[in-house]
Amino acid sequence: MKSDSYPVDLNAVSEEQLPVAQHKLKGWRHFLGLYAGEHVAATEFVFGATFVALGATMTDILIGLLVGNILAVLSWTLITTPIAVETRMSLYTYLQRIAGDSMTRLYNWANVIIFTVISAAMITVSATAVRFALDIPAQLDWYPTSLAFVLVVLAVGVIVVLVAMYGFNAVSDFSGICAPWLFTMFVSGPLVLMPVLADSVIGQTVVSGWSDFMQIGSTSVWTGLTDSGKPGIGLWEVIGFSWAANTITHFGLIDMAILRFAKRKRYGLCTSAGMLFGHYIAWISAGIMGAGTAVVVQKSIGQLDPGDVAYHALGLSGLVIVIVAGWTTANANLYRAGLAAQAIFSDKSRQKTTAVVGIVTVLIACFPFVFTKLLPLLTYAGLLVVPVGAIVFAEHVLFPRIGLTRYWAHYRNLTHSTPAVASWGLGLVFGFGLNLFDVMSFFYLFIPTWFFTIVVYTLLAARCGAKQDFTEEKAALTAFEQRVQTHQEQEAAGLPATQTDRSGLSRVLRLVSVVSLLVTVGLAVHTFTGSPSMNVYEQNRDFFFNASFGCTVLYFLTAYWTMRRQKALTAQ
Repeated sequence: MKSDSYPVDLNAVSEEQLPVAQHKLKGWRHFLGLYAGEHVAATEFVFGATFVALGATMTDILIGLLVGNILAVLSWTLITTPIAVETRMSLYTYLQRIAGDSMTRLYNWANVIIFTVISAAMITVSATAVRFALDIPAQLDWYPTSLAFVLVVLAVGVIVVLVAMYGFNAVSDFSGICAPWLFTMFVSGPLVLMPVLADSVIGQTVVSGWSDFMQIGSTSVWTGLTDSGKPGIGLWEVIGFSWAANTITHFGLIDMAILRFAKRKRYGLCTSAGMLFGHYIAWISAGIMGAGTAVVVQKSIGQLDPGDVAYHALGLSGLVIVIVAGWTTANANLYRAGLAAQAIFSDKSRQKTTAVVGIVTVLIACFPFVFTKLLPLLTYAGLLVVPVGAIVFAEHVLFPRIGLTRYWAHYRNLTHSTPAVASWGLGLVFGFGLNLFDVMSFFYLFIPTWFFTIVVYTLLAARCGAKQDFTEEKAALTAFEQRVQTHQEQEAAGLPATQTDRSGLSRVLRLVSVVSLLVTVGLAVHTFTGSPSMNVYEQNRDFFFNASFGCTVLYFLTAYWTMRRQKALTAQ
């Protein structure tokens, strides 16, 4: 590709099509908060209950979730982040460069489907909280059994769609506020319900040590048996799912869009805020809360939905968790689905494509299977996009090391890369074929599929032109990238310096928001340790429910006020 093939006026080029500017890079605190906010969500109630229903043992949970989530963090750190930081491009932009229009269009359709289903699941989860508040029966079948529940889903869904269309920036900011509060609630919930479990297992409300905790967990939560009394999943399955749950974003490289803003490659380790604090602690907490709720309401955990569990563990604050966390996560994913749809129908605005996708999403959300089957849905969705991540990994990491040319399809001006499309298709046949013949646990299918696709794409690309040198084309691309860098430096020179709000009022507001969280945890600890009998426990629990809801209101008021003051200062 010659130099005259690149845009002359960079102001006319979409910002998303260019590498991230140096002045827009973010520090490690940004990624800690971002991943904590995204991965400490209402769906953790679903996953926590799922592991209990699947019959995992307590030892498998404590060890398996830790190992699996560490592997997930390493996948982000060693695979996704290096490519994102070196290119400063999103996966969509990178894919356009190496695979052409047809592959990108197919991939965008896949993303529309995936994020539509995930958004629908989040809407359904949020609706379970409203369902509980309105005393609508729990929806435990794959289809809705209550017209009132459908109406609730439609009402919640309309709000989600409208915000995704017009107010995503506000929701993104609000999600950052939610992260510390969500973590506080997931720590408090199991503390509040543990005396109930202790009383049902060891005959006393006080847990005197680790042995009591292990006995309670092994007897009433992670028993190693399914609801039907059969042996459940083992250590390898727990490790596999906790690793595979986010293959869409790490092996599938979707999070290049986020991590391209990282100043350094090691910021991939910040994903541990979501995996270790979010998935590890939150999934364990959700399991304890689900088992405790089952004891309180005298039902099996399979008969409970997130609204049930959250309310009995945290009172009104629990309903706020389910609504807010499900709502914010649904907005983020519906926004992604709208962007992918807009890339397909480029003559339509993002608002219009988001509206159409949103209508389909809300209709799907009326069917409860989207959250009751979220575990396998996420795993299969990951398998769908992992071959694409393998293609990008091969092109970016392997090609320069084995003498092939990175961006060869771009240099040849190809709008259709047969090796990329064929490799993706063969990767899907290979992966789903392994699943069809039950060759191995479907939690681990992404690993052989990833390696298989890398080999296939490398061989096909080598035959179709990747062995050529393209010296002139490389020089043209380097010149264009230098021109982009100069353009971005000129833009940065005219920007005002970032200011931090250090006013007295803002300091007080921050202090109040932190204290409200500490008080919530303190009251939960008091309920856990200061309840020598069920009568005292019930008094402590009721006080916690009321006080924690007051602290919740206070936290959100002060945290949101602080954020608005900072934004007002930045806008000056």
